[in-house]
Amino acid sequence: MDNQVFTLINIAVMTVVMWITPLQFVPFMIWLERKGSAIIQDRIGPNRAEILGFRLFGMVHNFSDVVKLLNKENITPTHANRFFYAMAPFWSMTVSLLPLLIIPLAAPIDVFGHTVRFQAANFDVGVLYILSITSMGVFAVILAGWASNNKFSLMGGIRSSAQMISYELSMGLAIVALLMVYQNTQVSSMVETQGRWLIVFGHTLPLPNWGLFLQPIAFVLFLVASFAETNRNPFDLAEGESELVAGYHIEYSSVKFALFFMAEYSNMVVASFVIATLFLGGYQVPYFSTDVLAAHPREVLITVCILGFIKCVLLGYLIGLKARQQETLFKKGVAKWEPFLFSGLFYGLAVVCLAGLFYAFNGSFAPWFGPVLTTLLQMGCLLVKVLFFCWLFVWVRWTLPRFRYDQLMNLGWKMLLPLGLVNLLVTGVWLLISK
Repeated sequence: MDNQVFTLINIAVMTVVMWITPLQFVPFMIWLERKGSAIIQDRIGPNRAEILGFRLFGMVHNFSDVVKLLNKENITPTHANRFFYAMAPFWSMTVSLLPLLIIPLAAPIDVFGHTVRFQAANFDVGVLYILSITSMGVFAVILAGWASNNKFSLMGGIRSSAQMISYELSMGLAIVALLMVYQNTQVSSMVETQGRWLIVFGHTLPLPNWGLFLQPIAFVLFLVASFAETNRNPFDLAEGESELVAGYHIEYSSVKFALFFMAEYSNMVVASFVIATLFLGGYQVPYFSTDVLAAHPREVLITVCILGFIKCVLLGYLIGLKARQQETLFKKGVAKWEPFLFSGLFYGLAVVCLAGLFYAFNGSFAPWFGPVLTTLLQMGCLLVKVLFFCWLFVWVRWTLPRFRYDQLMNLGWKMLLPLGLVNLLVTGVWLLISK
């Protein structure tokens, strides 16, 4: 196959993969939100909806939400601007899916003489692309608030625009500090650089060359700005229930409301991918470069099988423990035995890990096995980092109270912005001294 044709197919496949990845995370994030809030508030959480007796630990509630939203009446207010009113939710959802196109899921590998890249687009100015696309999401909120012709909706849209301007500046300063350190705006190159050891004033430290360690202040700024950009608590002033009823989407129902709802969780997933890529090394496995992993498939498989065995046994035990607690809730039916089935499934996966461990010690490996195993391991490493930040979004929402609007502005303009400027100054001085 011609190299250009193969490259086009590679780009097309990765574009589809990165387009649907946030959509696959949305039901998981909704479930995580509900269960996470239940854990934090010391309650059970959703567990009653079922399909043929299976409750899937509350996941079935997501299916019921879909059915409910699809069957609700799709109302369009007579006083609304119909074109922009209908366009706003689709704009919000579309923009939330675009930034992942430049996030690399793993290092490139060679397959039958062709280079397979796990990245849809590798722009030279990829970091600027992230900033430009994410800043466009606020237009959907402004359009929804204005086109609804509702005072509460309009106020929510205005709040969101002011919030975006305030925290986009801090986010930009955090990115500039990171670019000063890495001397590159290409996301794939930044991830490759983070696979090295951390060097400070000519001394190699036992830490990976992550943005988190090179720019801890920029990491905090970017993290806080990400919460504000996604309108998550404590920065959800655009939809404050106690002040604006439902905020900018008060006039939306059915599928249009569902799109706004999905866009919020998609933005959380995208923000988690971006933070993990820019500040936590992306797909890089700490202390092990891509070449080292690919050259030692036996050792990598042994490590993966041991870690997988420990994780499966632990999950099986925890689900079994939960099952014994749930016996008091469900006396009969499939719900009584469902946790035991999942517990047995994880114990079965633990046995599979033992079989893989046996093969790792005694089997032989084809030349392609090392690069493929490295790719899967790097994707799993990136997934773990992303899931951590997804949980952090939920954790912060159900822990901190909402800011007042004046507190929101003060934090953005009087604290984060000066801190970002000082961080730029310190970074510049540090780079001059280190040279």
